[in-house]
Order: sequence, then C-alpha cells, then structure tokens
Amino acid sequence: MARPKALISWSSGKDSAFALHEVLRAGEFEVVGALTTVTETFGRVSIHGVRQEILQAQCEAAGLPQRIVAIPYPCPNEIYEARMGEAVAQAVADGVTHMIFGDLFLADIRAYREQKLAGTGITPLFPLWERPTSELARAMIASGLEAHIATVDLKKLPAEFAGRKFDTTLLADLPDGIDPCGENGEFHTCVVAGPMFSRRVAVTSGERVERDGYAYCDLVMDNESVVAAKPTGRANARPMTGSARAWTHNHSC
Repeated sequence: MARPKALISWSSGKDSAFALHEVLRAGEFEVVGALTTVTETFGRVSIHGVRQEILQAQCEAAGLPQRIVAIPYPCPNEIYEARMGEAVAQAVADGVTHMIFGDLFLADIRAYREQKLAGTGITPLFPLWERPTSELARAMIASGLEAHIATVDLKKLPAEFAGRKFDTTLLADLPDGIDPCGENGEFHTCVVAGPMFSRRVAVTSGERVERDGYAYCDLVMDNESVVAAKPTGRANARPMTGSARAWTHNHSC
C-alpha cells in the first residue's frame, strides 16, 4: 500500500532535521522533498543565512529533492505568501498530502501554518510538538545529530556563541532563561550530520559578523577558502516579522 507523500519544511537547522528523522523512523509517510525559502538576492536560506551550496549538500545527504521558494530582499508579505502559495499548489499537483514542520511550542506559529494550509489539500504535521526542549536537545545530540550555531540574537546571547557546535557543552554554557533548542529565536543552527543524512556535510566556520542586532557565523563548505567567505548577504538572515516569519521560521533552529 502506497504511503502518503510528505514534504519537510527544511530550514537547514536541527529541528527540521530531527523532525525528518522522527518521521522517517516511524515510516508512515514517504518524504518526497525538502521545501526551503531562499533569499534569491543573496543565495542563502532565509533567516538562518546558510549558503545555498550547504543547503544543496544537506538535501543530497538526506536523499531529498530540493523545492526552493525564492524570495527577494526585502520581501513584502504579499509576495512571500503568493510564492509560498504557488509552492503549495505545485506540491498538491504532485500528490503531496502532508507537510512536516519542526515547531516545538510556539502556538501562534503553528496556528498560522494550519490556517494557511487549511483547504489546500495538505495537512501539517508537527512530530516534535510540545516535547520538553531540554530533553529534546539531549535526544538530538544523543542521536548523532551535529550542528553549528549560524545565528544568535545579541539581545539574548553573546556573539561568541555564533559558530559553536550544538553539543552538551553548549547546553551547559547557555545562560539561564535561554531555551535549549533556541525555540524563542535565541539562536539558529545549520545541521552537518545526523541519522537523517547518509554522509557528513563538511563545513568550516568562516567570518563572524554582527548586523542589525544579530551575530552570524558564515559557514562555508570545506572545499572553499575561508578567506573567500564574504559577509555580503548576511542581511538575508535578518529575522522577518509577521506572517512571513511564521512560514519561513521553522523554529528549526
């Protein structure tokens, strides 16, 4: 019997990666692609600021075809929602019936997703919903998932956290009040290895820059020169506001 087809809303971060892992492990759905919003002006994953070549390597390691939703910078909300609507319509035409999100506990984000997908023929799935984030963070690490912090909110964390590995040492070093999974936007990550990947994505930490209240570590593929890593395009990692943020911010940090 054919399994229902699903897309993973892929942010390049640990939550979407672990949500994919949980769905694959359960085996109820056939995951047929990774849907990612990319700021075309810079060629980077929206909000996380991860280079598009790293995104491609992640999807290849996961064995998932990419489905890119390209948006300009800045992106008016009407353009954002129109392009996302086109992507959803194409998914429906391709027989996709479910979309997987890595949201953990932000009810407004979940409600927005449910509202926008209502009546489209696609049902949202939230495999990590309301799992205690301290336990979840440690379960991710124990599974073999490896990630680097790509972005930190300087109102909540020092810039030095950008570029650090997401591991038990990091969890111990997080200040009081910081969610272990960064679900409140404290930080965002880039996954480089884990049980959802067939191979490691080799990256190197490039330049760290601060802009608009955020610190970014420019991760580059190991076959690139770190010296060549330019901070241009980091602006595309700026967190969005409103409903566009709800769509693109998987909280897949």
